[in-house]
Amino acid sequence: MGMKIGGSDEYNSEINVTPMVDVMLVLLIIFMIITPLLQQGVTVNIPRDLNAPEEDQYINNEKAVVVAIPNNYEFYIGKDRYSRAVLGEKIKEVMGEVIDRRLKGETEKRIVYIKSDVNVDYGTVVEAINIIRAQNVDKIGLVADKKKRVE
Repeated sequence: MGMKIGGSDEYNSEINVTPMVDVMLVLLIIFMIITPLLQQGVTVNIPRDLNAPEEDQYINNEKAVVVAIPNNYEFYIGKDRYSRAVLGEKIKEVMGEVIDRRLKGETEKRIVYIKSDVNVDYGTVVEAINIIRAQNVDKIGLVADKKKRVE
């Protein structure tokens, strides 16, 4: 497959790379725009632990209730920020939705996960746990990254 160039009768057997580069640049731009939109919740620098148990796969579910604490006294559920006074009401509302889905036959866990930044005070995490427990939530999961062993 070749094409005539100019007035000569010779065929050019070289691949025209320009359209391929154009397509690759468009794909790169699309991925650069979409990737930040795929992130769920707030970015938190969570602590690492060598002896952490295996990760609960349910935490990656979009229906999981995750309270993120990136800084002292900053509480997020998803990407929405809540104060201490409103956090309990929001947890109660979200956990009520979990109960409603269970009654409809969906099987899902009734757990609230806490992702706390490394620099957050211990008292802030305990306060979040107390607020969650006051809403009749009996299972609370604390999230930590598992360190990779270097041998």
